[in-house]
Amino acid sequence: MTPLELPLGPVMCDVAGVSLTDDERQRLRHPLVGGVILFARNFESPEQLAALARDIHALRSPALIIAVDHEGGRVQRFRSGFTRLPPMRALGAAWLRDHVEGLELARHTGYVLAAELLAHGVDLSFTPVLDLDHGRSSVIGDRAFSGDPAVAASLAQALVVGLREAGMGAVGKHFPGHGWAEADSHVALPQDERGFDQIWEQDIAPYRHRLGRQLAGVMPAHVIYTQVDPKPAGFSHYWLQEVLRQRLGFTGVIFSDDLTMEGATVAGDIAARADAAYAAGCDMVLVCNRPDLADTLLAKWHPQVSASSTARIQALRPSVDRDAFDLAVEAKYVSAQRAVSDFNATLA
Repeated sequence: MTPLELPLGPVMCDVAGVSLTDDERQRLRHPLVGGVILFARNFESPEQLAALARDIHALRSPALIIAVDHEGGRVQRFRSGFTRLPPMRALGAAWLRDHVEGLELARHTGYVLAAELLAHGVDLSFTPVLDLDHGRSSVIGDRAFSGDPAVAASLAQALVVGLREAGMGAVGKHFPGHGWAEADSHVALPQDERGFDQIWEQDIAPYRHRLGRQLAGVMPAHVIYTQVDPKPAGFSHYWLQEVLRQRLGFTGVIFSDDLTMEGATVAGDIAARADAAYAAGCDMVLVCNRPDLADTLLAKWHPQVSASSTARIQALRPSVDRDAFDLAVEAKYVSAQRAVSDFNATLA
């Protein structure tokens, strides 16, 4: 197919397997689509992943944004042929033993994470997790750096520096914080009963840190903060516009979390969920693991897409071009990869 010249739209959807079907090619050329999120099912080898990314990028001009949840620990979609990345809690533990070593390991982890993804055509990872480890949320758990806001912010910033040095932006999640709510928003609608001041001083602290000005994107939580707003944060004008945009001054992309998750169903059918997220301030909405709902959304949703939102999405493009063959001879990558691998060996 000849690349379709079309601005990047506000929908990010997925594909079923390790290569594109004709139906998926057609879906990804829809004007509302602006990105693709990949999962472990889309990966069988580094070479196959690079080929899939090339096919996706070739569909459109500008090319669709290819993203993945590739954090480290138990949330790492690509494994064979990729460096095993530590859970963020392990970096927090390293920081407690030696502050400098912990920060350097976080930076190395970010660099390796981004360099390997970019070398295989993946533009963006939804990382870092900025949620605090309050010891309550099993779905967050060891994905969090620490329960201390200052430690979490410092380590996350070091990881973001590594991402940026490799050429990739960072997406903080799950604003304003998923660490207190015990339920898993994939299968339930979590609630956080704390007041705004406590959330501001604790969970929002990493976003108030200078780190917040370095994030390319933010993903809000499918959590209701009952004392603050009756709507989940991802559907809340208050959380996204008044707090994130105005009070915190965030200027990057706001992504919805997956609109097929149970925590999103409170807003209605898939078109109503997209309407609610977009009206609240999201620039891009995610529809994952339900191609039928993606097709329904693309057929029924008619948002007024702003030029500023489109520009923010376009700005997510990586700042460098990378090639898998270059990694083996890049001194900075080799050094960072060795440090991460040696650290992981101590965790086994």
